[in-house]
Amino acid sequence: MQLKRVVVTGLGALTPIGNNIEEYWSALVNGVSGAAPITRFDAAKFKTRFACELKNFEVTDFINRKEARKMDPFTQYAMVASDEAIADAKIDLEEIDRLRVGVIWGAGIGGLETFQNEAINFGAGDGTPRFNPFFIPKMIADIAPGNISIKNGFMGPNYTTVSACASSANAMIDALNYIRLGTCDVIVTGGSEAAVVISGVGGFNAMHALSTRNESPETASRPFDAERDGFVLGEGAGAIVLEEYEHAKARGAKIYAEVIGGGMSSDAHHMTAPHPEGIGVMAVMKNCLENSGIKPEDVDHINTHGTSTPLGDVAELKAISAVFGDHAKNININSTKSMTGHLLGAAGAIESIAAILAMKHGIVPPTINHQNVDENINPDLNLTLNVAQKRDIKVAMSNTFGFGGHNACVAFKKIDE
Repeated sequence: MQLKRVVVTGLGALTPIGNNIEEYWSALVNGVSGAAPITRFDAAKFKTRFACELKNFEVTDFINRKEARKMDPFTQYAMVASDEAIADAKIDLEEIDRLRVGVIWGAGIGGLETFQNEAINFGAGDGTPRFNPFFIPKMIADIAPGNISIKNGFMGPNYTTVSACASSANAMIDALNYIRLGTCDVIVTGGSEAAVVISGVGGFNAMHALSTRNESPETASRPFDAERDGFVLGEGAGAIVLEEYEHAKARGAKIYAEVIGGGMSSDAHHMTAPHPEGIGVMAVMKNCLENSGIKPEDVDHINTHGTSTPLGDVAELKAISAVFGDHAKNININSTKSMTGHLLGAAGAIESIAAILAMKHGIVPPTINHQNVDENINPDLNLTLNVAQKRDIKVAMSNTFGFGGHNACVAFKKIDE
């Protein structure tokens, strides 16, 4: 059968460096760091005392207080970002066939704050099981797409993908395939996460996964730098409206880019560490290229997973060199996590948005905070260090990898009508 073309018609972002698409893009291009001391709780006794939190965000500016209280922050973030994307796509809820509109959302953890608070409250009590009646529906990871569909009346496929930090990239690939196969006309996809809480920071600290550069939080996320010491935890959401091309054209929709393919693989190596030679990462990019029907030399830009961990950054760049060969030096490679921190299950979504906007505007956002050359990294690679670079981008890829060895890669193309 002939697969249908899939395009991006709406974007929404709620990030540590901008609470909407316009703010997010401006901060990306200007190399703004979202890291700062933690305000969510007293982190004085924690190894890491900073994170990339949302700023100047009041949920009641978007959701009435009564409804907001029924939602964990990860769902609140999902609602805000998806509202922006749906409005951006100019979807007429009265005209569209809602049976053919789905919501496929990614979350690596889900309602962590809700679970944490209920457990703490129970532990502080006398053993009597007093739990909030909204405890379970606030906590479960699938409630975010559920709420998006309930609000908008979308009655197509509705579920959450959970693959740690690859969750929202997997959500996008699922959405792409449903539309390709003709099951849906439109899918709201993306991801959200809200793990800047006691248990989130404490848990990642216990794994030695987070940077402890407490004296200089704004420079702590430093992908590819020789002195990187771990990732910086972030929070927020990214939403993308995917739509069948002819459906979008028929209603006169604005089109940002075409989604031409996606790849998936597993490292099958370790619970948290990447394969040192990047074997799974090589496989996922090769799978994505094949699925997209393109050659390595067609790729102009890669938004890497680039978490700022000692092992992960090297493995990913080794894989890029292996897959793209001599062409690797011609690709603008970057890591926007240097600015946003790591949004876990939402990372794939906000980084895909960054790649789409880089293609639209012809500018690759920088990898900030790079000061020291890592001798383990190929010096011929263009890592777009510290300053944005102008680039005519026809094809861009976004890499996202998760604990458990989950790898996902999505490819976008400048629209060719």
